Amino acid sequence: MDDNERKETWEDFREVVNMRPGDLEEWLDTDQSSDAGQHKDGGESTGHASGRRIAEILRAKKGDLSDDDYQHMRKVVGYVRRHLAQRPSGDVRDTRWRYSLMNWGHDPLA
Repeated sequence: MDDNERKETWEDFREVVNMRPGDLEEWLDTDQSSDAGQHKDGGESTGHASGRRIAEILRAKKGDLSDDDYQHMRKVVGYVRRHLAQRPSGDVRDTRWRYSLMNWGHDPLA
């Protein structure tokens, strides 16, 4: 990945991830977070695992991020943008839709 791709990925990631690492980690410790998303074989959901990785990326120094980190950041951007396009009608405050987005570092009510 070249420097321009890294720059663009970083900017897109920072645009869609609107939760601070501490807030994200606190959210990930809740039952609502654990229950949201798709679970494989009863284990941790994909979004929940992604949330832990997002918090690590947010805490890392930009220069320490690997190409793998940037690939994950691209995945986050794609997920959040697709999920936002599927916003349900009405109050979304206590919905699995919002909780799933929050697992990916984006609180649509922020």
